[in-house]
Amino acid sequence: MALAFFYKSHRMFINISFIILLCFFLCFFSLSSSATQRPAFLLSSSRRTDSEYACRALNDSKSKCLYLKNNHQCGADGYIDYLGLFYCVFGFSPVLGYISLAIWLLILFYLLGNTASHYFCPSLESLSRVLKLSPTIAGVTLLSLGNGAPDVFAAIVSFDSGGASTAAVGLSSVLGGAFFVSTVVVGVISICCSSRRPPVSVDRTTSIRDICFFLVVLFVLILLLSVGKVHIFGSMLFVSLYILYVVVVSITHCCRKKLPELGAPLLVSIEAEQPKEEAQGIKQSIKPPPLMDWIVFFIELPLFLPRRLTIPVVTKEKWSKPFAVASVVLSPILLAVLWNTQKENPDSEDSITVLLSSVLLGMILGITASESTESSQPPKLLLPWLAAGFTMSVVWTYIVAGELVSLLVSVGHIVGISPSILGVTVLAWGNSVGDLIANVAMAVNGGDDGAQIAIAGCYAGPIFNTLVGLGISLVLSSWSAYPSSFVIPVANSQFVVIGFLVGGLLWALAILSRTGMKLSWALGVGLLAIYSCFLCLRLLQSLELL
Repeated sequence: MALAFFYKSHRMFINISFIILLCFFLCFFSLSSSATQRPAFLLSSSRRTDSEYACRALNDSKSKCLYLKNNHQCGADGYIDYLGLFYCVFGFSPVLGYISLAIWLLILFYLLGNTASHYFCPSLESLSRVLKLSPTIAGVTLLSLGNGAPDVFAAIVSFDSGGASTAAVGLSSVLGGAFFVSTVVVGVISICCSSRRPPVSVDRTTSIRDICFFLVVLFVLILLLSVGKVHIFGSMLFVSLYILYVVVVSITHCCRKKLPELGAPLLVSIEAEQPKEEAQGIKQSIKPPPLMDWIVFFIELPLFLPRRLTIPVVTKEKWSKPFAVASVVLSPILLAVLWNTQKENPDSEDSITVLLSSVLLGMILGITASESTESSQPPKLLLPWLAAGFTMSVVWTYIVAGELVSLLVSVGHIVGISPSILGVTVLAWGNSVGDLIANVAMAVNGGDDGAQIAIAGCYAGPIFNTLVGLGISLVLSSWSAYPSSFVIPVANSQFVVIGFLVGGLLWALAILSRTGMKLSWALGVGLLAIYSCFLCLRLLQSLELL
């Protein structure tokens, strides 16, 4: 009951904070003269870098505000000018500015995780059933994609922005997330399961295969970073390593005796994990008056309604014909608006043509959906709806991830911390805390099968994020640089993270082999100690003591 009450109160805080900050941002944009200027992502990375150094060289907020108004290329990509907001609006009270940015950071993390769990993952789970994928293939593809969506899209957005600082955030976030999951999450699971009798053991073949393959991936990544640049063919080969991993998993599965299917769902919603009795008890003990219901409803609308109106949802529990029709009408318009924002002149004739075409397409799709669907149940032909829901959930995840990266880069400029450090810590923690909660809960409450799934996900997920998230980012960046090679933003801190990550994997491989693949206290404490040493090193480096 306490868990459910905390979740509800946390969601209420997020929604109220979103409304307050949204109103404030709208007022800021209406009064800011820079709102009419072209976005920063249309400018070259070299011009932005020079302006950022000049901006940081100034001392007081007034000077920085004046410089920002005259140099609009200073700052990170995104829909909100965080530097202008901090120095021009909160210049009189930096503490209030830090609090506002911190709350907005929490809201963006919430939106990123909520979009993945409530829209992206249900689409993936339904697609796996419609496409009739085997549990093994679905586990290493759709499950990894569902769990790693925030990391993958944050990396893609970071590299797609074109700046060295934002690309460093994406690279560091992928490495930091992989390090956090393979050490902290595995360590906590091992400690929680170490007291069970009989001891919990994980599958030897699966665990050794995943750990060794991850070590190979990291070795290839070290080679790429050592070279410092990658061609389009090299980046495609890096992504293709995941295809090799899927093939290896399939061969391993086929060569072994057929095991009974694990009783855990493919993708689990946090809300669905709450006991039914607990939820019913809350409903019976806390019955707000109808007025309070309406107040809560309107408070939650700003976060809920935009996504619900543009992402088709065809699950039986959430099916709504009015929302479904509205989503197919509005989703092409949203895509057109986002497409036009990427152009240097959004008011051009081509942009207007794209927008009008999207309106016409939306009307046609809306009429078709209205005539072909029923109010009582989802449509029988699910594949087009699932594909549309998957696409729009990807779009929303991409939007939120881009704004999250932009905020972290801006915060790095404000506090004087390298954006790559924020990526390997704050962004990695925010994107991986869901894995910590879900995997630990599955390992503790799911028996031996749950522990096996949780440990497998702690290694298969980082492999996916590294090869697919970072790989696709390198493919897109090297494609834009073709026929030249793409210069990878390399920093010494990235080699440090990989070094500690390799150390954690070798420790896990050694302890598991020595204890007969049992999840022991020594395994968990050792992994947590490795991560703690890494944090201490990063702290000393940030304080310039090393």
